[in-house]
Amino acid sequence: MKLLEENQSTDLENMVGLTRRGFISAGALCGAAMFLGGNLLSRSTIAASVSAASGTLLGFDSIPAATADSISLPPGYKSSVLISWGQPLHSDGPGFDASGKGSAEAQEVQFGDNNDGMSLFPMPGKPDRALMAINNEYTNYRYLFDHGKDPQSAEEVRKALASEGVSVIEVQHKDGKWQFVQDSKYNRRIHGNTPINLSGPAAGHDWLKTAADSTGKKVLGTFQNCANGKTPWGTYLTCEENFTDCFGSSDAEQKFDAGIKRYGAVVASKEINWHHHDPRFDLAKNPNELNRHGWVVEIDPFDPKSTPVKRTALGRFKHENAALAETKGGRAVVYMGDDERGEFIYKFISRDKINHNDPKANRDLLDHGTLYVARFDNGDGNPDRPKGKGEWIELTHGKNGLDAAAGFANQAEVLIHARLAASVVNATRMDRPEWIVVSPKDGQVYCTLTNNAKRGDDGQPVGGPNPRAKNQYGQILRWAENEGNASAMEFDWDLFVVAGNPTVHSGKPQGGSSNINAQNMFNSPDGLSFDQAGRLWIQTDGDSTNKGDFAGMGNNQMLCADPQSGEIRRFMVGPIGCEVTGISFAPDYKTLFIGIQHPGENGGSTFPEHLPDGKPRSSVMVITREDGGVIGA
Repeated sequence: MKLLEENQSTDLENMVGLTRRGFISAGALCGAAMFLGGNLLSRSTIAASVSAASGTLLGFDSIPAATADSISLPPGYKSSVLISWGQPLHSDGPGFDASGKGSAEAQEVQFGDNNDGMSLFPMPGKPDRALMAINNEYTNYRYLFDHGKDPQSAEEVRKALASEGVSVIEVQHKDGKWQFVQDSKYNRRIHGNTPINLSGPAAGHDWLKTAADSTGKKVLGTFQNCANGKTPWGTYLTCEENFTDCFGSSDAEQKFDAGIKRYGAVVASKEINWHHHDPRFDLAKNPNELNRHGWVVEIDPFDPKSTPVKRTALGRFKHENAALAETKGGRAVVYMGDDERGEFIYKFISRDKINHNDPKANRDLLDHGTLYVARFDNGDGNPDRPKGKGEWIELTHGKNGLDAAAGFANQAEVLIHARLAASVVNATRMDRPEWIVVSPKDGQVYCTLTNNAKRGDDGQPVGGPNPRAKNQYGQILRWAENEGNASAMEFDWDLFVVAGNPTVHSGKPQGGSSNINAQNMFNSPDGLSFDQAGRLWIQTDGDSTNKGDFAGMGNNQMLCADPQSGEIRRFMVGPIGCEVTGISFAPDYKTLFIGIQHPGENGGSTFPEHLPDGKPRSSVMVITREDGGVIGA
């Protein structure tokens, strides 16, 4: 196949976009034949079935953009708060301290800050009870501390670490709504100082050993936890993203090697500044500590005493989320994006099959398998039915040039430096791959490419799935694995939507694809989720100034799309300064849980309590229909 050329570009006439027709559409007939990617009907059968389909998937009217410090929803919908930053997980814990003087010890038993990806785990045989695992990505110093500045002591670093990680809570459907169960035995925090195991091919490698851990198999903490995944065997995958921001060096003249440079660590740290007070984060003193982070961490929410595990076979990079699928042969597949400009999309296929009859038999399934990285061609340039092809390149030591001559002595080093390995095999540099999801209807895979101001520069050519230079709006990529099998090594791709502003850039690539209009425009798509009916939910984390290139877009929002027709409607708008992120549904799809992260990030918000001079608090919101119906229908 013809692969992406380094110097090719595209204009409005050949820009890869989306027509009203779907790419390789599929209907509900194939839903029973697969689990997220396996055992699909043939493409011709699917296409014929869909052509006869009728009905409207989106059962609400698009709402206007908004700039209020509140949640905006379609008529007939309402929202409430499930839990907010600082809420104690048990009744004997200290309450939220708005002064910023609360202790690290208190934060360790409170709901964490800046909640992001989350999953709901129904309790077997108890339809009114469930557990939720919720990421706490980072913290805002202006609100965490009374002085509003960087940490000034080791105790304040500990408090920051306690604000991040994961919160596991129980929820119960009671009095007609889902509520937080404060004193549940399942409630716990997994934070930046929690003991965690390292497993898989890289565990025990010299690059993972430190003075505190000579085995290279025990690490303290998980932090900068972005999005997530949920396994068929009932565990939670939390993804470590901007971990390098937490490290710096006390040696102002320290020279970093290629690995540290590629992962983005800098001497001065990036706003975090933990290294000034905790030597664990000082690269001059503990350079290997950096290699112990940037992994996917598996957590058992049903066992409060279990130790989380970092699964090194999935590779080390700035993980956004982990989307699970299953091959026709029954093996687990994990799709992952590396959220940084010019980085890559990955796929992991397990060596062994999923045991659906014994969940515990799968607990080490993600320690053995093969990691791949995606390479895309430049597409056919057809504006009516744009499409292209791609392939998965194996990242295994001794194959595809990944050997000692390229700087990799063994498989552990390929995984620890997955970014460098992906570059060696000439994978396609992408516009910040964020969330990836797999359609429950046809197994097609969707990935948000949120934006990339450097597209067209820095060895990042314009073309293929990255069609615009200086991409400030982003797009959503879609691909279908060959023969509908998640284990395939080749795939077909298209762009489901190219975001843009048609009111500011009418007739230009920055105006977006044909399914973007003045009523649904948005920028920087980030979170993604499918519901059972096949509606695609899109969350944004972009520019909310409502000015210039972003005029008319309002605050960050959540939209809903029909994958078959390409229609997109705005469903929700969040409060001032927030990111809308994290999504999960109740088992009956009559309740939607979404995350409101960092409201008032730069001031101007008192969400959700709206108290005089109150602090904004990141929160998990509960959205329902007033008539009790299915969300979005």
